[in-house]
Amino acid sequence: QVQLVESGGGLAQAGGSLRLSCAASGRALSIYAMGWFRQAPGKGREFVARIDNIGADTRYADSVKGRFTISRDNAKNTVYLQMNSLQPEDTAVYYCVAAFGTATLQRNPDYWGQGTQVTVSS
Repeated sequence: QVQLVESGGGLAQAGGSLRLSCAASGRALSIYAMGWFRQAPGKGREFVARIDNIGADTRYADSVKGRFTISRDNAKNTVYLQMNSLQPEDTAVYYCVAAFGTATLQRNPDYWGQGTQVTVSS
């Protein structure tokens, strides 16, 4: 069992940046693939980015590729999502997720955080 707590959300202007953090507790983060999903108002949850358990492989949704960067620090049990060139369509609740394996993470993560709100104004 692992508990995930997100932080770093807030309000940004279009073209601005935010960095989300996800602190894990309960078990060592290094055994999990980690990632981020988001849910915009009136829409379903969508995959944003993921990173394998050792940080060697990353993948992004087409909508954020080139603007967002996922990284992890297993020694600190923390995962990050650096978001640059933010656009109003990035407005959503962002969820940190964990799973045993990257394929599982993208389909149906085992663990979810409570979410953090990101709002981008035009």
